[in-house]
Amino acid sequence: MRELRSRVLVAESTPKTADKSEVSGSLSVALNHARRLLDTNPALAEQQADEILGILPDNPEAALIRGIAKRRAGDLNAARMSLATLVAARPHWPTAQYELGLTLAALGSNDEAEKMLARATELNPQMSEAWRALGDLATAAGDIGAADAFYAKQIKTSVNNPVLIEAAAALVENRLAIAERYLKDFLKRFPTDVAAIRMLAEVAARIGRYADAETLLRRCLELAPGFDAARHNYSVALLRQGKAAEALVEVDKLLTVDPSDPGYRNLKAAVLGHLGDYPRTIAAYADVLRDYPNQPRAWMSYGHALKTAGRLTESIAAYRHSIDQSPRLGEAYWSLANLKTYFLSDADVIAMEAQLAHPDLRDEDRLHFHFALGKALEDRSDFATSFAHYTKGNAIRKEQLGYEAEKTSERVAQMKKLFSRPFFDQRAGLGCEAADPIFIVGLPRSGSTLIEQILSSHSAIEGTMELPDLGAMAMALGGRRKRADKSLYPEILAELDGERLRALGNEYLTRTRPQRKTARPLFIDKTPQNFFHVGMIQLILPNAKIIDARRHPLGACFSGFKQHFARGQAFSYGLDDIGRYYRDYVELMAHFDIALPGKVHRVFYERMVNDTEDEVRRLLEYCGLEFEGACLRFHENDRAVRTPSSEQVRRPIFRDGLDHWRRFEPWLEPLKIALGDALALYPAVPGSATQTPP
Repeated sequence: MRELRSRVLVAESTPKTADKSEVSGSLSVALNHARRLLDTNPALAEQQADEILGILPDNPEAALIRGIAKRRAGDLNAARMSLATLVAARPHWPTAQYELGLTLAALGSNDEAEKMLARATELNPQMSEAWRALGDLATAAGDIGAADAFYAKQIKTSVNNPVLIEAAAALVENRLAIAERYLKDFLKRFPTDVAAIRMLAEVAARIGRYADAETLLRRCLELAPGFDAARHNYSVALLRQGKAAEALVEVDKLLTVDPSDPGYRNLKAAVLGHLGDYPRTIAAYADVLRDYPNQPRAWMSYGHALKTAGRLTESIAAYRHSIDQSPRLGEAYWSLANLKTYFLSDADVIAMEAQLAHPDLRDEDRLHFHFALGKALEDRSDFATSFAHYTKGNAIRKEQLGYEAEKTSERVAQMKKLFSRPFFDQRAGLGCEAADPIFIVGLPRSGSTLIEQILSSHSAIEGTMELPDLGAMAMALGGRRKRADKSLYPEILAELDGERLRALGNEYLTRTRPQRKTARPLFIDKTPQNFFHVGMIQLILPNAKIIDARRHPLGACFSGFKQHFARGQAFSYGLDDIGRYYRDYVELMAHFDIALPGKVHRVFYERMVNDTEDEVRRLLEYCGLEFEGACLRFHENDRAVRTPSSEQVRRPIFRDGLDHWRRFEPWLEPLKIALGDALALYPAVPGSATQTPP
């Protein structure tokens, strides 16, 4: 630095070009030294930058280094002031805009950060790191579509091979088949190109082939262990397949590299939630929100975790924080309504109606406002307007999902054809002998959470949550590579020998092990759609128990129709669709009553409400367990409950919900028509033995 000062003095006193050149060389050396220190010693980098600025006060590179050093040292407000001054002096310098954007994001000023980063990409559309930072902001905001678009642009601008540029352009424009073809051809010639591998994994993830994305990203990280962007993608691919324990390992590696990154920290909190570790989930969200408080989506996720743990007052406060920070976030209002026991105020209704009046409101927010207003107006007994809002919200979601009822009916026909009584008799004694799992199946909103809460109050049974593992295993057996491909499931089950069936049973137990927090011998998997997998359960876990939670068709279906689910349940957004789905469900379960007599224990919600003790005794007898009085005091159980009914099952049995559908009966004719005999004969099922009505 002394050399730089002396050369500056010499240069100022002489016009010689050689002396000016020497100053430039010394400055370059000093700046490079300061840049290298940023990664290892930000405080020293700042000191070096200040010394340069003491000699050359207007040097922009030194001012930039000082701002970056302050941010990396955690002095965010000082970094903001320093970089804002630099941006004001150099408004057309994208690097300065980018660094200020990162600092604003670290301070939680996400809207300002987004504007600054967007300005950086306007000034330099090839600035890949700015596109990535925009993707991170969109991810934190829960806007997955925008995040995908930003990340695609980041990939496009980070490659310079003409073929990869073409593939990236196709990815940006969502022309996935073209992108896939370019990338596969490229990787035949250059199989170790990690950028291409990551891009192909992005294509796979976009079309829901997460197992393929996982395989590609694992290979990517074998070749380039320090490729953090790929590791982040890998963590998400694992999580979306229900492999939360494996995802946690990868997120912890990312946090080792950058422990302060709010995106990584939010992802870890989400992973812990999927593992059912709610004390750590809550602590993780509280920790990141203390450092980065201006994250409305993170506040909402924090509210979800608190709700699941039964901390209702704190949950409401978290949702309110989310609304205060982002009044247009419809999901935060729906989260309050979805507590079921919470009543939205008149001010809330006015605020939501005002938001719906905005023509530029995103569909995702619009549908949540409609569902929340449906609940708020139902609570006020304005059933006509309530139903109108439920209908509008459902219509938006139905268009997004594109559910095809015919495919569900075809799936049921396939299973009825394969799973005959002789089929099971020929395979008796195969599979894994463990009797640990108790599966609760049926339609959502049919009392399955109540049954789970009752059973998990028994000293031998642990309640977990809706586990994705059986469905993921079935999907893997199906072997579909493309959406248009025909799945091999369930027919492939007929080809598996005893060893393979036993291995699958053990795989299920291994996959679900992280969800079991106690030493209780039995545990519950209450994923409703597992009724599609009764045949598979019998083959791989023949000693498992299966409980069919059933509710009056109009009660179950309308309750599903007015519920916006966080994921899945694509059948529930149209009265005709949900009626046909219920009919298919009871038809398949009636088939299993014949093919596997006595295997499935059916619990009618109405009977459980009206004659609780007798029903609980029958339920425990089916599970091979002695009666325990705690099962009748299920509302005292403080376990985490991760369903819309979480607050309802923390109260004693109540009968208010038995006939709530009658308030909306004038508008339910399409549902009645779709249900057909399933409604007329309830609780008996067409094609099965008549059962005594509850």
